Amino acid sequence: MREGNLEAPTRHPIDWKNPAFYDEAAAMQEMERVFDICHGCRRCVSLCQSFPTLFDLVDATDDGEVHGVKKEAYWSVVDQCYLCDLCYMTKCPYTPPHAWNLDFPHLMLRAKAIKHQKGEVGAKEQLLASTDTHGRFAGIPIVVDVVNKVNGTKAARSAMQSMLGVHPDAWMPGFAEQRFRWGRAMSGEASVVVNGQRTPGQVAIFATCYVNYNEPGIGEDLLKVLEHNAIPYVIVDKEQCCGMPKLELGDLPAVEKAWAANIPVLARYAKEGYAILSAVPSCTLMFKQELPLMFPDDADTQAVKAAMMDPFEYLVARHKDGLLKTDFQAALGKVSYHIPCHGRVQNIGRKTEELFKLIGQTVPLQLTTVERCSGHAGTYGVKQPTHKLAMKIGKPVFKSMAKDEPDVISSDCPMAGHHIAQGMREAGTPAKALQHPLSLVRIAYGLE
Repeated sequence: MREGNLEAPTRHPIDWKNPAFYDEAAAMQEMERVFDICHGCRRCVSLCQSFPTLFDLVDATDDGEVHGVKKEAYWSVVDQCYLCDLCYMTKCPYTPPHAWNLDFPHLMLRAKAIKHQKGEVGAKEQLLASTDTHGRFAGIPIVVDVVNKVNGTKAARSAMQSMLGVHPDAWMPGFAEQRFRWGRAMSGEASVVVNGQRTPGQVAIFATCYVNYNEPGIGEDLLKVLEHNAIPYVIVDKEQCCGMPKLELGDLPAVEKAWAANIPVLARYAKEGYAILSAVPSCTLMFKQELPLMFPDDADTQAVKAAMMDPFEYLVARHKDGLLKTDFQAALGKVSYHIPCHGRVQNIGRKTEELFKLIGQTVPLQLTTVERCSGHAGTYGVKQPTHKLAMKIGKPVFKSMAKDEPDVISSDCPMAGHHIAQGMREAGTPAKALQHPLSLVRIAYGLE
């Protein structure tokens, strides 16, 4: 419950085109105001490392107040924020329309943007966040085979640490031999449209960098579920990274370039009545929240926002309209399911859990749901300075996921899933398998 603010939180547009947005002195003054409120509240202390860092700085002052913290120390708080948005959406009682008007994540974004504009974001961080650049290796058989094998060696991980700032112990995704957007994935075989449905009867798939380059099987499983339900689909004509990795760095000009490439394409599908699905929650959130707040007056951006849906948001809506098949055949056993942060803050409810429970009405399924940050948080979980902190943040999740000795662990965020699997292995409590929720639905339907 939000003490002091009983209305739903609202978001102000991000005024990033205004030169005042980059006024460092003004940003520092606003941080002091917000940090003072956070220090007096402290209910977000368990969410991430930003708040313990802040509170330790305050507690180390002579009088235990924010005004005693040196402004240059504020950057240590900023650097620990990975824009999960949980403080804003689930904890803070002082978000707008409260008079204190507190938006911690977007204040951290402003600080990150100032840091980037000053040229203080390192080349390693910028390269690590360039997902389309890395993805060029995907789909080239000999190169993929060599890169995937070499990446598992100590020498290669040492080189990655040197070139990209990646911690040698952090899990890193391999490259796919065939990209999702190549070949069969472009065909869209399903062709039946149900008249009079309240949910869109046709789907456009935004592949995402991760599904396209790293785990195309997730996308293929989504297509199989759509085909089984006779839902026609297309893969969007062209796409590039949604911009979330660059947003986390404060590189707003790079985000704008991604926006300029993606929105005109996606807006066409939105205007033609497609639901646009993205299988990675961070990408979905980018189009649902961050880009609409960065470009609030752009009609195409708002149209894409209205059409963009989480896959399980869409499937549950189809079920409520009586249009989803429930002919599940295969038992899933004991499943520990993790709700990722960027899924929680979409304000859609626990849709994946809802569908799992629907499956459990037909076939054996023992479900445990864990709703807490895994600690992975994009590049935060793999960087040299923050990987161990990410594992520390995720420790309660690792324990909760292992509690019932699951057969399978699962998370809508595939990277969080691997991060959790690593944490469970290191704790000596691994599950038998890691599967994306879409893959589990495909298995439950009995589809090959």
